[in-house]
Amino acid sequence: MDEVCRAIADPTRRAILDELVDRDGQSLFELCARLTLKHGIGSSRQAISQHLEVLQSAGLVRVEREGRYKFHWFHGEPLEEITRRWPTRTQGESDA
Repeated sequence: MDEVCRAIADPTRRAILDELVDRDGQSLFELCARLTLKHGIGSSRQAISQHLEVLQSAGLVRVEREGRYKFHWFHGEPLEEITRRWPTRTQGESDA
């Protein structure tokens, strides 16, 4: 869980996850373009690739290779572990 928390602590990595939730199965090129256009993140492809490696190590991104291209897919199960550990209260619940 520490690796997941470290991975989502970075705003660029959270933006990458947002983009994969919005449109799963993107190539590095597609992700870089969307991050620039929608989030104003002008990081190099190498920097985004490094962020993707951190997310993949944390189990938040799955990679599939097709020919010479790699496609990235959101994998939310590690985040579900956090919500199981610290469930949120629903509206109307008291502290008692």
